[in-house]
Amino acid sequence: MYTVGEMLRQWRHRRRLSQLDLAIAADVSARHVSLVETGKSNPSADMILRLADQLDVPLRERNRLLLAAGHAPRYAERPLHEEALAAAWDAVERVLRAHEPFPALVIDRRWDIVMTNRAIDPFLAEVAPDLLRPPINMVRLGLDPRGLAPRIVNLAEVRALLRTRIARQLATAPDPALTALYEELLAPGAEDPVPPIASEVVVPMIFRFGERELRLFSTTTTFGTPMDITLDEVAIESYYPSDAETAAYFTGLAARTGA
Repeated sequence: MYTVGEMLRQWRHRRRLSQLDLAIAADVSARHVSLVETGKSNPSADMILRLADQLDVPLRERNRLLLAAGHAPRYAERPLHEEALAAAWDAVERVLRAHEPFPALVIDRRWDIVMTNRAIDPFLAEVAPDLLRPPINMVRLGLDPRGLAPRIVNLAEVRALLRTRIARQLATAPDPALTALYEELLAPGAEDPVPPIASEVVVPMIFRFGERELRLFSTTTTFGTPMDITLDEVAIESYYPSDAETAAYFTGLAARTGA
């Protein structure tokens, strides 16, 4: 088991900061950072959180830092349906509904789907039932041959983009379950394309349904300053039409279904 100093040093290395860089950002002396990392100084809870804030440590990991130093955890982890998070949950639902008739969904840190709007339903119509048993994983749903993979025209590009995003996420906040998912579905092969830099800004996804192609791009929204681990770890994935034909399809679908 790592000490709090060792854990802080690991986070500093992940962020590619020197002890002096961290000290300046946190407004403490470089010597104090060194003493904390080597275990010669036992930091207070406030000092740990001060350093963690500058290192952009996720809230879940901040609790682990606090526990390693003998302090109580500072951040709660409550289900989204709990009354204390009712306002946040309501806000998320409003965002999803407001995005209709276009698809949107909420994922957690392991890319499990937490909530969707009604525009997602047509995409799930022919997915294997076992892939739709909770928790539904967005990566598995998209890349499994029994899921959406046969309908994604640019599957290799989508896989490469997911690989880039999740590799970056793991570099920021390692997670054993997400690492296993990455190794199972996203481990790169020699034939895999390297996505151009521009494609990371606007993620293209092209779906084929019969003779129709739907072209979408996505954006990701997160909570700005969450104080709860659950809110810290969820993100809203919103999909927008890339052309008039795709926009017309979703608008017509909503009109036909009364959504």
